[in-house]
Amino acid sequence: MGGDQLVAALIGEQGERSAGEAIREAEGEAYGELIGEVQAMHGATELLRELREDGAKAILASSAKAGEVERYVELLDARDLVEGWTTAADVERTKPHPDLVHAALEKAGSQGPVVMVGDSTWDVKAAKAAGLPTLAVLTGGFSAAELREAGAAEVRESIGELRKDRRALSRLATRIGG
Repeated sequence: MGGDQLVAALIGEQGERSAGEAIREAEGEAYGELIGEVQAMHGATELLRELREDGAKAILASSAKAGEVERYVELLDARDLVEGWTTAADVERTKPHPDLVHAALEKAGSQGPVVMVGDSTWDVKAAKAAGLPTLAVLTGGFSAAELREAGAAEVRESIGELRKDRRALSRLATRIGG
């Protein structure tokens, strides 16, 4: 969930109107001090590489700011492994709205089977609103029950478990486009 949605979700619309910009600015400054500590999840780069070898297209659909996403792509060493990525700057509304998913699909130029891999209820809700199934991973602080309740088709314990069962992605994929 991007900052455009998060403040109101946490403190309500009145809080958003009175303090939303100041809160987002303070968060940006605080996170900027910590972003150097962020690390890629174990197995994430390998999963992207394996998907590429399988002939799948991957695109990163993030509600984060452009500079943050650039850092994540660098951490994943993913520049040559993905078709592209989206950021909060690409849309008017971030997750749980489907805008980022639609923007990602447009950037990928994807026609064919598509599945979302995500680790938050916001990912699942955005994909569901875009008409896509989600294979969720328990890396985002949400329980399997929360992810299923949000609409996840399947849930995996870790990226490593997902790597062992990449066929699940094909099994869940929904055909889109021509």
